[in-house]
Amino acid sequence: MIGRVQDHLEAIYGITCEARAETFVVDTEAAVQLGGTGRTEEELLVSEAEGELEMALYLAPSLLSRLKPYEAGPVGHLLDGDLDGYCQLAEGVSHFLYVAHTAAHGRALSLLELEAQAEVDKFAVCLLHRWGEGVKAWAQELLRRLFDRVSYHARLSPQERWRYEQANRLSRNFCSRLMVHVAERRLDRLLSELRYAYRLGAEAKLAHFAYATT
Repeated sequence: MIGRVQDHLEAIYGITCEARAETFVVDTEAAVQLGGTGRTEEELLVSEAEGELEMALYLAPSLLSRLKPYEAGPVGHLLDGDLDGYCQLAEGVSHFLYVAHTAAHGRALSLLELEAQAEVDKFAVCLLHRWGEGVKAWAQELLRRLFDRVSYHARLSPQERWRYEQANRLSRNFCSRLMVHVAERRLDRLLSELRYAYRLGAEAKLAHFAYATT
């Protein structure tokens, strides 16, 4: 399932990443040793020294266990059975892929940028698994479930909570703008918008997400 999510994200954004997320997955003990917080079921652990970037992706055994029954079947069944679990997995893979992508282009990134992109990625992968008849209603449901019906971990610091709230607000704004292409079922325009935004960096991406049409 990890590889399927990465392949889907790469197809959406028209990119190729030689590094495979599944080969960077570590267990709970290793994640703690690497500085993991243990607050979530997915966490990307990153360190940089002497120009070398090291990553490890923690996916909780409980999360992988929940998703295992769906590995061989259509993702649509998983979206019905455990949308939250799929989105947690997608978020971890999104973080991994985006850090690898920006590092390959020699660009730094902020945590807010990383979180906002992950929110867009979750919307995009879930949306496109059900592209076709009825996709508008599905997109509207995703907007509500991914961006409106949210809660935040009580142990977050004020700074962390601000970052997650801002990421939610910015990504919801951008995904709402995509609805015109969803309603018209213009996959070409949808992918063009997603790919353009993905390649923007730092403040330009956040400003693009924040832009609101009148």
